[in-house]
Amino acid sequence: MKKDIILCGVGGHGILSIATIIGQAALSAGLHIKQAEVHGMSQRGGDVQSNLRLSTEPIWSDIIPLGQADLIISTEPMEALRYVPYLAPDGVVVTSSLPFVNMPGYPEEDKLQAELSRLPHLVQLDIEKKALELGNLRTANTVLLGAAAPYIDIISREQLREAVKLVFASKGNDIIEANLKCL
Repeated sequence: MKKDIILCGVGGHGILSIATIIGQAALSAGLHIKQAEVHGMSQRGGDVQSNLRLSTEPIWSDIIPLGQADLIISTEPMEALRYVPYLAPDGVVVTSSLPFVNMPGYPEEDKLQAELSRLPHLVQLDIEKKALELGNLRTANTVLLGAAAPYIDIISREQLREAVKLVFASKGNDIIEANLKCL
């Protein structure tokens, strides 16, 4: 069994934290894991992307080929669209619905939504609104991970919960509990 996941978004929105949580859960589950990241522009609000490959069998490459991703998890809708060519025909996109307009020429929201609506398997939610409802805007990325969790069927929700505890252990119990609530 395998799961190829592309995580993408804008620097500072927690994509690499999501990758770390999934990776920790996969290791705890005894899975093989390969990860490749691009985050050079993350300090400037640029594109952040990670290939995360999980499997019960050895993995030979950390790069997901075009048309092979089982899941795209994105903190920003335009970034989700950027990686759609990597999505398998039966793949799922889980993305924030809220655009982060950080450059000239950003697509109009209705055009962006029209493109997203063409995807056969789309889960879209306002992760920031939900995080605020749950008490902490900074946990919006964990809300997104919670929405994606059912599609990461190679690891359990309990394994994700334990990974959240490990990843945020140095931040204290309040941060751990806020993230568990959002998951």
